[in-house]
Order: sequence, then C-alpha cells, then structure tokens
Amino acid sequence: MTSAVVLEHPGLLPGALGPGVGRRPRRTTRDWLVDSLAFLASLAWVVLASFDAASPNPAFAERLPYDWMIVADAFFGLACTAALWWRRRWPVGLVLATLPMALFSTASSIALLIIYFTAVVHRRTAVALAVTGAGLLTNFFFTLLRPDPAGSYWISTLWGVVITLLVLAWGMFVRARRQLVLSLRERAERAEAEQQLRVAQARQLERTRIAREMHDVLAHRISLLSLHAGALEFRPDAPAPEVARAAGVIRDSAHAALQDLREVIGVLRAETALPDDPERPQPTLDDLPALIAESRAAGTRVELREGVAAPDRLPVAVGRSVYRIVQEGLTNARKHAHGAAVTVGLNGAPGDGLRVEIRNRRPVGEAPRTPIPGTGTGLVGIAERVSLAGGRLEHGCDERGDFRLAAWLPWPAT
Repeated sequence: MTSAVVLEHPGLLPGALGPGVGRRPRRTTRDWLVDSLAFLASLAWVVLASFDAASPNPAFAERLPYDWMIVADAFFGLACTAALWWRRRWPVGLVLATLPMALFSTASSIALLIIYFTAVVHRRTAVALAVTGAGLLTNFFFTLLRPDPAGSYWISTLWGVVITLLVLAWGMFVRARRQLVLSLRERAERAEAEQQLRVAQARQLERTRIAREMHDVLAHRISLLSLHAGALEFRPDAPAPEVARAAGVIRDSAHAALQDLREVIGVLRAETALPDDPERPQPTLDDLPALIAESRAAGTRVELREGVAAPDRLPVAVGRSVYRIVQEGLTNARKHAHGAAVTVGLNGAPGDGLRVEIRNRRPVGEAPRTPIPGTGTGLVGIAERVSLAGGRLEHGCDERGDFRLAAWLPWPAT
C-alpha cells in the first residue's frame, strides 16, 4: 500500500522511520551523519585512552604493567570502533561479541556504550534488559581488573552502574518515541485508506443507483419500441395514418432512450464524479398521469383508480418509488400481455402507508415468438427498491387468473 503520509525531508529521519518500514531499512543521510560522528568520537577516545595509558604517569603504570597490554587495548578499541558501522544490522550480535572486551578494555568503552544503546533502541524490552544485566555483571569485573588508584572499588562500580542505567533509559525513551511515531503514521495511513475506500464505495453505490434508474427508464422506452415495431411487422397493410403514428412513437421513444443511455454512460465514465454531484430531476407522483398518458398513446388500455389522501404531503422518495413500480407494471404488461387492459390502483394516507397495485388479465392465445430480453430483471430491481424503502412487494397471478403487481410503502404521519 502506498504511504498516505508525504515526507518532505525523509533524509532527516532515522532509517527505521523511513518509508521502507516493513523490510530492512536503508541508511538515511541522518544515519550516515550520526554513524560518522559516533565513529569519530570512538576513534578519538581510543587515541586519547592509548596516549594516557602509555604516559609515564605511575598511576597508569600500576594499572597496565606491560606495554603489550596498551597495544592490545588499543587494538580492541579500534575493532569495536570499526564494528560501529554494522551496529544497526546486528546490534545484539555485536553486544555479545564485544561483551568480553567490557571486562578489561578502556579504549573500547565509548564504542561499547554506543553498541549497547543501539541494541536497546532496536530490540524489544526483554532483550534490552538481558543485555543490561550482562553489562552490569561485566562492570563489577572491570573494576577488579582495572582498578582506579584515585578512587575506591565501590565508587567506580557505582559510576559504571549509573552510566549503564542512564544509557538504558535514554535508549528506551528513543524506542518508545519511534514506536509512537510509527503508530501515528500507521493510523494516518489507515484513515486515509479507509477514506478513499468510503469515497470509492459511495461513488460505486451512486453509479449503481443511477444505472438502476436508467434500467427502469430504458425498459419502458424499449418496450414501446418493441410494441410498435411488432405492430408494423404483423400489420404491413395497416392504414397510412396508423403506420405514421407508430413510426412517430418509435422515433420519439428511440430518441428518448438514446438520450437516457448517453446520460448514464457519461455518468458511469466520469471517474471524478462525486456522490453529491447535481443530477437531473427524478420523477415523482405528479409525473404519474404523464406516464399513463404515454402508455395510452402507445395503444395500451390503462385505467387509473386513485384514492390518495393529501398527496402533497407524500415524501418525494415514496412518490419516486410509486412511479417506478407503475412504470415497471406497464412495461411488463406490454411485454407479456399485449392488448390486455391494465388497472392501476393507488390509495393511502399519512401514517397508513401507500398501496399501489397494477393488475392485468393474462393473455389468451399464443405467446410472442420473440420475447423481449431482460425478462424478470425489472422485478428484481423493484423488489430491491421496495425493500430499501421498508415496504413489501407481491407479484404473481391471483385466484382470478390476473397478473398482479402490488406494493406497500411506508408513509410517515408527520
């Protein structure tokens, strides 16, 4: 997953906090700078400790009675200093490898503290405490092997314990801060990903809703086309006025269907369309008479029985659902019961709900030889629409043999 947080200066962050988290981090500019300073500081301490040990001061002569010890101490200090370049990759391994040097080597003390600090920062608390315990144990032996003539054994040991605990506290603080930064970054990336997912889901839901609306519209238009084209096919000798009227209906329906199809394809292709973009006006209950008039003009006998109390108080969403249900009922009647009379009934009141029923006689005789594609798809969409509105839908043949499409939609009293 692409990081949602844009780092303006990634080189100023430790490699453990860089964008490569999850695999072995690469050393950043800041890491190179810190490692170089640590190497130079440890190298300077090796040189200083070696010169002090080789000085003619009787105190140092008492601690290092042989010259080869000075050379060995300097060699061990240089080895630990060189190992600092690999401390980020193998912190615990370097601690264990250099632990024997902590028993007697003074020149390598700075390098050992830096390696120990790295292990505390990059490893979990249990490992840090175990390494700390081993370091404290070597501290007791170091004071015995390299006693300080100017101070007592317990004072020197206490200073070693204090320095070790200070490095431990500092390392654990740095580790906790890095974990906090990683946690905050992860939460920011997760929130950004969830926001993008919500936007994508909202866009997809909006496009699905638009496609469902267009399906209802196109099914109605195309059913008119099929009806009149079938009439022209089976009645080639029809009077010229009837042929002209049917051709006009076909032309108008084809033009309207093409326009609707162009609109829905434009919406579905728009990758940047937002769910709250303005859309064209949706039909309501007031548009129902025009729908029935259009079906009558196409030759379908439709009777409207309306008994809706206070239609001006009907919610817009309920009115749109009623329009789509009636549209689907008239489309099905034209598809499967050509020539049959259709009865559309509406009744309801606020608080009682709204009932809509479309009824037509089943056709008697031979079924159409070329059925219109998409049979049953509209009823599935209407059932989903009614279910989302909290209503009920029934469809099928009743005891009288009529096909009945009925729905009840909730209508709040307020």
